[in-house]
Amino acid sequence: MDSVREQLERELRTAVGRLRQMGGGVMLEELPGAIGDNSPFADEMDEIQASESREIGFATRGLLVERVNRLSAALDRLNDGAYGTCIECEETISPLRLRAMPEVLTCVRCQDQIERFGQQLEQVVEEELGADSDDD
Repeated sequence: MDSVREQLERELRTAVGRLRQMGGGVMLEELPGAIGDNSPFADEMDEIQASESREIGFATRGLLVERVNRLSAALDRLNDGAYGTCIECEETISPLRLRAMPEVLTCVRCQDQIERFGQQLEQVVEEELGADSDDD
């Protein structure tokens, strides 16, 4: 388990480091919203590209924060003796899966069921949204 702890801690340090490199503070130009007449952009295309870049930065930061949280939770599970056990079926998660993604909570079978259920749920929502718009 020491090697698992080392891997989790190493990946956590890496994720936190990347998050710090991206900068915790948000520059005024990065804030979403209307720019106004004093826009620093030469044209609308520059503004669109800057907006795209800003959105990618926000999404990347969000993903990194989620990963940091998952890795921290995995270290907590390791300390509690629950690491490597699927939270759905309580079976042991494959060591190969844990090596590839040390922060996972579920075995492959349960993750597959979760993803299938999510896809089914998305289809139901889309069908209901389509039916609601037909009623208008």
